Amino acid sequence: MVKKPEPASSFMDMFSKLGQDLKMPSLDVQAMLDHHRKNLEALEKSAKATASGASSVFEAQRAQLQNTLREIGDMAHDLRTGGNSSDIMSKQMDFARRSFEAAVRNASDIGEILRKSGTESVDILRQRIREAVEEIRSGYEDRK
Repeated sequence: MVKKPEPASSFMDMFSKLGQDLKMPSLDVQAMLDHHRKNLEALEKSAKATASGASSVFEAQRAQLQNTLREIGDMAHDLRTGGNSSDIMSKQMDFARRSFEAAVRNASDIGEILRKSGTESVDILRQRIREAVEEIRSGYEDRK
């Protein structure tokens, strides 16, 4: 009669038994869990850095919009006060020039915020990759 194998009490027991039967080196489950926990923590930090950058961009754009609307209101007020057509044209040209300069400056500011946010996010992941490689190297050397 063929004996049925005893049911394993858990998946980890089955996995461990398979490793023993195949004469595989033992598996440090806690070390694996710690490794993946650190990976998830690094991803969380990276996501927070990205979210913080997006929030900063949103805040900068809100401030830029408020300034632009205030300037439009000031220009409209100046135009209502009247004056000759040369003065009105000069004011409109000045407003157009200031608007263009502000748009360029604002785009540069937002680009810098995005660059810093992206760099911080990537640096977090790069550091975790370095740590993971070192953990793997250390684990390999310990087994020798």
